Amino acid sequence: MYVISTQTLENYGAHSEDGKHSSGNAYWKFKGGNDYIVSTLDRIQDATAFVAALCMENDISYKEFPVTFRSYDEWKDELGKLSPEYAEFLESNAIRVSPGKEVA
Repeated sequence: MYVISTQTLENYGAHSEDGKHSSGNAYWKFKGGNDYIVSTLDRIQDATAFVAALCMENDISYKEFPVTFRSYDEWKDELGKLSPEYAEFLESNAIRVSPGKEVA
């Protein structure tokens, strides 16, 4: 099992203008992201590609893309270094996915 974490960006310039760099209207801000717990794949490369196909968005107003790739055990170790409340929040909000199954 693997955990693929994503980052999102939002272009505030696309809310009221065209949002393009060429016209000086781009104003990108980092936003949140998601943790995707991927099961049934044997390689982290496959898990990363699966999450990218599932969630990757790339348009003038919003982008989401994978940024961190690790085993489930490594992710759980990272959670163990956080406050119990925050670790529980992250784990309960992780999105469980698997090829051939709906997002859980």
